[in-house]
Amino acid sequence: MTAPAKSRRKRASAKDLLTAAVGAVPGGSTRPGQEQMAEAIERAVKEREHLLVQAGTGTGKSLAYLTPALLVDGPVVVSTATLALQHQLVERDLPRLADAVEPVLGRRPTFAVLKGRHHYLCVAKLEHADEEAPTDTLFDDAPPRATQWLGEAGKLGKQILRIQSWAEKTETGDRDELDPGVDETAWRQVSMPSRDCPGVARCPYGADCFAEASRVRAREADIVVTNHSLLAVDMLAERNIVPPHKLLIVDEAHELADRVSSAAQAELTPEAVERAAKRSRTLLPQDVADSLAEAADSLTVGLADIPAGRLTTGLPPHLHQAVLLIDTATRRGLETIGDIKADDPDPVRKQQAKATLDELSTTAQRLLEESEFDVAWVEKSDLGNGRRAIVVAPLSVAGTLATRLYDERTVVATSATLTLGGRFDTVARALGLPAGSPAPAPRAGLTPDATPVSGDGWTSMDVGSPFDYPKQGILYVASHLPRPAASGLPDQAGEELLKLVEALGGRTLGLFSSRKAATQAAELLRARTDLPILVQGEETLPILVRKFKEQKESCLFGVMSLWQGVDVPGDACQLVVIDRLPFPRPDEPLAAARAAAVDATGGSGFASVSVPIAAIRLAQGVGRLIRSTGDKGVVAVLDSRLETARGYGAFLRKSLPPFWYTTRQEVALGALQRLAKS
Repeated sequence: MTAPAKSRRKRASAKDLLTAAVGAVPGGSTRPGQEQMAEAIERAVKEREHLLVQAGTGTGKSLAYLTPALLVDGPVVVSTATLALQHQLVERDLPRLADAVEPVLGRRPTFAVLKGRHHYLCVAKLEHADEEAPTDTLFDDAPPRATQWLGEAGKLGKQILRIQSWAEKTETGDRDELDPGVDETAWRQVSMPSRDCPGVARCPYGADCFAEASRVRAREADIVVTNHSLLAVDMLAERNIVPPHKLLIVDEAHELADRVSSAAQAELTPEAVERAAKRSRTLLPQDVADSLAEAADSLTVGLADIPAGRLTTGLPPHLHQAVLLIDTATRRGLETIGDIKADDPDPVRKQQAKATLDELSTTAQRLLEESEFDVAWVEKSDLGNGRRAIVVAPLSVAGTLATRLYDERTVVATSATLTLGGRFDTVARALGLPAGSPAPAPRAGLTPDATPVSGDGWTSMDVGSPFDYPKQGILYVASHLPRPAASGLPDQAGEELLKLVEALGGRTLGLFSSRKAATQAAELLRARTDLPILVQGEETLPILVRKFKEQKESCLFGVMSLWQGVDVPGDACQLVVIDRLPFPRPDEPLAAARAAAVDATGGSGFASVSVPIAAIRLAQGVGRLIRSTGDKGVVAVLDSRLETARGYGAFLRKSLPPFWYTTRQEVALGALQRLAKS
């Protein structure tokens, strides 16, 4: 960038850029919370102070953080939790912003998307595809590709041919640009996970690498949009994937700790050990290959008689022996393969074999160590694939975040749900920030229900929401219902649901704690009403959401993936029903282990772990109702504990938007009947 361009950029303020951005939209105008957030981020960057910002739905937080980001020299990284938000930023918000602020900045800002390596076409894999049948499908022992893919494989062969044709035209190699898309089996044959890549210098196709080209574009852009999963991998990989930057904006920040936990999680399955044996068989002596196969068989036996669930007393003997065999066999394999040299005839295949063995070896050693900072459990699928696995994950990632998220950059974490019980403390601890205390001088824009806190090098603020929640919505808790006990939908809760839905005449999003409860609710309404009932799992989620929007009297019932990310403004969704408080199930290993760890120190694992998880989930679910300033409706919670439970009931209610609150059934039914007539 030239010196004059830098000078022009520094003379602008976040407020100038925000005014230009919203002014480019017909009828657009800045919102108080949006302006306060933009100015707070600009101040945080100048003061090198980390910032937590709660910005309610409708605030326009994307523009609020993108505009001050353009005042920072070098790339600014924006990380999102969902593909939907990533797509919105890249396809809609950033192009509009670039057009709007160009006259103010004196240049057009640039932006780029950064995804994991496996999202990009790998030229090396594509060029060698005809030499190797898929190694992780049912075609492991099939004839060569020319016969297998083009003849017997049918659908797979056609998809590979379409990828080859697309490869000649694409400039990015990004899978999302392949339309129509291909299934996961086909894409795995032409993509390369980071662990399998030998590196640009050692790859004969390095100069044509699409993934590497995406990193080059990211280093040169003003705004880099990535995702929490890649950000987590970057932190665990000592920050060598995402380009160096001074400002990191974490949107949907309430999801970050879980994504880091997932990235730090590892597992052993018999199928993975078998794949490792097949992938490395041409590189290993027969006895070493045989030992890998024997280790896979041993793991199958070791998992056979162990029930699914957390391993609280270490590895059972048979499982311990299997993991030990895997560790020994993989170490022998790694020693045999050795280092990859610059003149290696097939560095790609060799790196794949090494990476697979190394991952298994590392996981086995981690399980054998039985660290007090890790949690191990056995997973068993009830589905037809019969999946069996032993999994290990960190008990907490707060320490990882504390040491690897904040160093040498300013971090702004934002979401519509950062305060729990009206305070930022719980989320701040989960994100690895040092203990906070009430902020001495609340800044402008703070809502009276959210107490700001600050700690060493960080502060917080809540810019509120443009929605008038008490006038737009009612939170109804059916406190007369008995406390939920057995799984599924209790009869009395089903009758309550039926009354509510009939009063409105459909237009209902049902958020259930289990698939069983959702199915029972659907069966009840299909038997007792003529309303169109849509159930998650009967069709793909995008199709179900589209039908829900288009069919005014329809109801959409589903489980946890519907609790966030479903955006249906207008009168298509005027009733959100939640069957029970979304506490983690007793069989969720990580939550159970974390709660047990708190109990062991004399605290309350339920209050410290289970209640915050339920608060975030509940806030996300309740947030499905009011999506625009014209929306009106009712949130009905069929779990009496939200009203009757001492302590956590009030905490959960304080974590929700400030709807008009009632426990009177006649009030909720009357409101729904009036909405039905409007």
